[in-house]
Amino acid sequence: MTNFASIGAAVIGTGFIGTVHAQALRRLGVQLRGVLGSSPERGSERAAAIGVPHAYADLDALLADDSVDVVHVTSPNHAHYPQVKAILAAGKHVICEKPLAMTSAQSADMVGIARASGKVAAVCYNIRFYPLNQQARGMVEAGEIGDIRFVSGHYHQDWLAKPTDWNWRLQSEMGGALRSVGDIGTHWIDLTSFITGLKAEAVMAELATFLSERAKPVGPVETFSSAAGATETVPIDTDDAAMILLRYPNGARGVMSTSQVNMGRKNSLQWDIAGAGASLAWDSETPDHLFVGHRDRANETLMRDFILMNARGVAAASLPPGHVEGFADSFFNFFRAVYADVAAGGRQDGSTWASFEDGHYEMQLCDAVLRSAQEGRWVRLDEV
Repeated sequence: MTNFASIGAAVIGTGFIGTVHAQALRRLGVQLRGVLGSSPERGSERAAAIGVPHAYADLDALLADDSVDVVHVTSPNHAHYPQVKAILAAGKHVICEKPLAMTSAQSADMVGIARASGKVAAVCYNIRFYPLNQQARGMVEAGEIGDIRFVSGHYHQDWLAKPTDWNWRLQSEMGGALRSVGDIGTHWIDLTSFITGLKAEAVMAELATFLSERAKPVGPVETFSSAAGATETVPIDTDDAAMILLRYPNGARGVMSTSQVNMGRKNSLQWDIAGAGASLAWDSETPDHLFVGHRDRANETLMRDFILMNARGVAAASLPPGHVEGFADSFFNFFRAVYADVAAGGRQDGSTWASFEDGHYEMQLCDAVLRSAQEGRWVRLDEV
């Protein structure tokens, strides 16, 4: 593995996902120079809590630090666009959390800026980097399941199932008009697009908001934590769940659902891809097993194993067989691939991390989903 000790990084955001980024960078051997919190006080407090040596007072101070080569953006969605533009203008590489922006107009601008900068610009679709998802991509590329016919699945959680559950993502001015679709649905869309090599050309969608009012805490609440203390009742205009039909250019069809109110589903992403010759399926809650379905012989379950996987699967794996690679490992595998390209001076042939172009496609799909739900019709992505 490449030695990354000469590369410096900084993380914007000190909540749940910012901490995950920081931990993965340490494991990778990247020099984590500092973090930027939502306020100087919050930044200093969290830096001390997670053992980061420095907290920046503001974005200008971070960008002025010449020892920082790569900036990780894990701030709320509304901040991605201005922060990423400033980072690229400062001549630094960027890894931005999903969704890339608030709208496809913003993401289109970000694609152009990233291209002109010549810098590595990645979107944090880490789920691509569970090794068996890379394995599945390799199998599709090799023609092992035949022409893709039908793609189905879901991404369901329960962490926003109660009216007392709160997070900034509930607020459209911070997270965007779509919540379950933008926050977790884009993960499913990106992953299935990556594996199949297909991008949807049209969608038909219905959105549902079951909790039209929620109890908003007066103070800050970290993602996946429980709210406590004084609250105020506020109206909610973002989706708790969604149902989406998909049309692909090759004639394939898809159907998926998202939900953040399914009790007992902590983080369940499932996909099932049916080809003309075989099918594949994967579940994020049992990530070291890949289902391979057959018509005329016994079905198979492929366990993550260096000896049994193809080159793509092996390249993404970092632990021995039987030692489950989970959520945190997917970030390690993802960052390892991105930082290898940073060290090489740019994206290399064969790289499989999500680009800003991929992030822009997800934003186009989100805009199409929103219009479809509002107008009750199929909407092509080239309409938005």
